[in-house]
Order: sequence, then C-alpha cells, then structure tokens
Amino acid sequence: MIDIQKIIPVTKAKKELLDIIKQMGEEDATITVTKNGVAVGVLMTPDRYEGIMETIEILGDPKTLKALAASRRDFSTGRTRTHEQVWMT
Repeated sequence: MIDIQKIIPVTKAKKELLDIIKQMGEEDATITVTKNGVAVGVLMTPDRYEGIMETIEILGDPKTLKALAASRRDFSTGRTRTHEQVWMT
C-alpha cells in the first residue's frame, strides 16, 4: 500500500505548490490534499505513479497471476533452486 506521508488542506496546497513539488521530488513523498477535512486528491511523483500503473497492469493479467500463484506454491513446498543451480548448469 502507498504510504501517505502528508495530509494538507487545499488552501495550503495552492499557496505552497512549488515548495510541495520540490519536497515530493526530494523525498519521493505522496501527499493527500483535503477540502473541508475530506480527501479530494493525491499528489505523487511520476515514479510512484508509473509503479502503481505497472502493478495494476500486472495484476490485471491472468497469465501473470497464475504464474505468481504457481511460484508461491513452489516456494511454500520447498520446490526451489539456488542461483548457482539455475545459472551454473
């Protein structure tokens, strides 16, 4: 889950937008913007946004989900190989 690191009112976001954007870039921060105490938007860096979109794409692909489930079963039953076994044979 995304770590919402800061919650600010929309009036503050309007006044301090450049500073907020600078902080987001420096800290990879995600900021929730509120209006009258209710969340109305989220600000995030492009890297976080791209990561979320990639995750959604992966989770929307049935073949990938099936492969992940099979991997999880293999791992839980001890059916694994070391790095050396995979690449050195």
